[in-house]
Amino acid sequence: MPRKESYKEVPVEQLRWRLDPASLPFETTDDLKPLIEIVGQKRGVEAFKFGMGMDKPGYNVFVTGTAGTGRMSTVKKLLKEMSKNGRVPDDLCYVNNFENPEAPILLRMKKGMGSAFKKAVNDLIETLKKEVPQIFESQEYINLKKEIMETYETKGKNFFKNLDQKVKEEGFALVDVQIGQVKRPEVMPLVDGNPMHIDQVEAMVEKGRFPKDEFEEMKRKHAELREQIDQIFLELRDLQKEVQEKIEKMDYNIFMENASRLASPITKKYKGKPVSTYIQALLEDMANNLQIFRPQPQQAIAGIIPMVSETDPFQPYRVNLLVDNKDLKGPPVIVENYPTYRNLFGSIERVVDRTGVWRTDFSKIKAGSLIKANGGYLVFNLLDAIVEPGVWAGLKRALKSKKLEIQTYDPFYLFTTTGLKPEPIDLNVKVAVISDPYLYHLLLYYDEDLKKIFKVRADFDTAMDRDDESISQVAAFVKATTDEDNLRPFDRTAVAALVEQSVRMTGRQEKISTSFPALADLIREADYWAGQDKQSIVTESHVERAIEAKVYRSNLVEEKIQEMIDRGTLMIDAEGEVVGQVNGLAVYAMGDYMFGKPSRITASTSMGRAGIINIEREADLSGSTHNKGVLILSGYLRKKYAQDKPMTMSASIAFEQSYGGVDGDSASSTEIYALLSSLSGVPIRQYIAVTGSVNQKGEIQAIGGVNQKIEGFYDCCRNKGLTGKQGVMIPEANVKDLMLRKDVVEAVKKGKFHIYPVKTIDEGIEILTGKKAGKRKADGTYPKGTINDLVDRKLRELAEGLKSFGKNEENEGSRKRKARKGKGKKK
Repeated sequence: MPRKESYKEVPVEQLRWRLDPASLPFETTDDLKPLIEIVGQKRGVEAFKFGMGMDKPGYNVFVTGTAGTGRMSTVKKLLKEMSKNGRVPDDLCYVNNFENPEAPILLRMKKGMGSAFKKAVNDLIETLKKEVPQIFESQEYINLKKEIMETYETKGKNFFKNLDQKVKEEGFALVDVQIGQVKRPEVMPLVDGNPMHIDQVEAMVEKGRFPKDEFEEMKRKHAELREQIDQIFLELRDLQKEVQEKIEKMDYNIFMENASRLASPITKKYKGKPVSTYIQALLEDMANNLQIFRPQPQQAIAGIIPMVSETDPFQPYRVNLLVDNKDLKGPPVIVENYPTYRNLFGSIERVVDRTGVWRTDFSKIKAGSLIKANGGYLVFNLLDAIVEPGVWAGLKRALKSKKLEIQTYDPFYLFTTTGLKPEPIDLNVKVAVISDPYLYHLLLYYDEDLKKIFKVRADFDTAMDRDDESISQVAAFVKATTDEDNLRPFDRTAVAALVEQSVRMTGRQEKISTSFPALADLIREADYWAGQDKQSIVTESHVERAIEAKVYRSNLVEEKIQEMIDRGTLMIDAEGEVVGQVNGLAVYAMGDYMFGKPSRITASTSMGRAGIINIEREADLSGSTHNKGVLILSGYLRKKYAQDKPMTMSASIAFEQSYGGVDGDSASSTEIYALLSSLSGVPIRQYIAVTGSVNQKGEIQAIGGVNQKIEGFYDCCRNKGLTGKQGVMIPEANVKDLMLRKDVVEAVKKGKFHIYPVKTIDEGIEILTGKKAGKRKADGTYPKGTINDLVDRKLRELAEGLKSFGKNEENEGSRKRKARKGKGKKK
């Protein structure tokens, strides 16, 4: 009876790290306090606090890390704490520049003063709108105006009184003639006691009905009198202008006297030259435009509805409150979720007037997040922002100059509009952008300004050390999540299951995942299943059901591949022995889900000089890492077997039924086993699958996805029927990464499945073939009958065979040449 083979296996207790629920010092999470501090991101948190606390130019923070590590939530939490201490920034207002309306003036005021100032100005305007008309309708004003007008009328009457007397003496009369809407006195000669137009008299002369000499004298006197009248009218116009100026000056003084009195509370409350200068300019502009206080009647045209003005005549005097910080208790924290140019930097809006022309003014200036966060903190996702036109260039310009000038920016608008150039705003803001490492390094390489404006990088890790403290923190996180979302409490078995899943997510037994958003989702889903079971407490079974349900939602492709293996469409052997054929293990990454499945790898060797042919590479289906792995295994073979002879063989390696491309070097050891089997003629056990990369010394190196690979082959063997001989061979360096499913662990525990850790190719080939690998002896040979001996002999035979074949060809060629020469001589 043959001796039963025994190879080193991974102990059952090392196949999965288990957290004993009894070791947790609570019954349910109701016994715990919720997590307050930030967990597992010491490096990132310290860097972030340093950058935010460094009050020097350029110390903004570039937050990097993998999506799902809680970057945004952590940043919000940190800034919430940091913003509790600090000064509330000033309110910002834009007001009209009455001398140059295209350059609005910026007013800074202490917290809450901006809205109060705006209300005070609005109240002043409303008061003036009521009182100014009353002032100009008062009896005192009417008397003053009447006095001026009476003086004007007296002078006018004196002019016309003297003129009227002289006109009568000369035989003329003054007659009022209507010209349009204006009456004008006209000099007319008296003929038979009746006034007659000079043109009519001339007509009478032509007909001989009036003496010509008298008419000539009449005409001369008429011209003189008319000239005097025109002169009087010029004097009257000057007098009227003088009177108008007196009235306007009187109106100006009366308005300024009353308006200044009404505005004095504002200038007393809001001390400072900018406010007092603005109020004075506002009142003076109103005083020069008093017609706005008088209702403007709309003249209706028959059949047409009169147009009502859409603009408020008092709009130029109102205050545009750009930033109002009255409700803040500390520095502002603005998280911009939609970082377009307008949302970040603000805009100057436009309106279309009745003529179809785009217009704007200071009241259309709108603040963006950068201005709202001034004096505090601004956070946004850089990937969202950098794809928006002009955002990155605008951000760099603002952070480098520490000023922001709001502009009318619209990259898709082809026509220029009425432009404003508001007074620039001084910036004192800390910016934190959320991104991934790839974008950070891309900008670092191509944009020299990045180092000037983002001097601090806060890098977030995906895992933290597994110890008692971190386990307690995860439990406290569960408590915080259940409180926040009003979920059922989790018992200790459920928390233990969550911690174990968190360890599995890292792929390392000594680490716990810091992907708390993913863990929070699992907590909510477990609570849902507890609700389906009508349980008041979430237990381990609910957590496991949540994990299984999440896998089921994503593993359709895995099931389809497994179906093809089960029905024989994809040829995978789980029993028997075959020469030159090995079951390799591959990982399929689907984005949100990753799984492993076996793949048949075959090798074929023959005499020749082609070396190792990578069929995947020849078919353009091989990635660069896989190509490197094949070159490394070639180096291993030369080092081990070609020290005393040339490596003269042709060998081809292929992933059978693989049509979608192969990359990674985790199959390089598998390919060596297939080659050694083909060369030695010793069959390989098909019920043992293999994974592991190799170096040129023949040492097996760690690979990724070890849990998924083992589970993938286990599922194939389980479906075909477990025989007790099946198993997987993994690099010994991966033993610490094992977090296998409980059903796999149970199968190993019962002896139905096996996990073999190997360090070298020699160890692996012994497990796969059942034959000793054989160590090289002092004379350079291997023990007879060992794998290495058989391979060495085969390579020697191929080399000698190729050499002998070459000589035979050379001798045959020489014989043929001699035969041809002999025939030539006979001729």
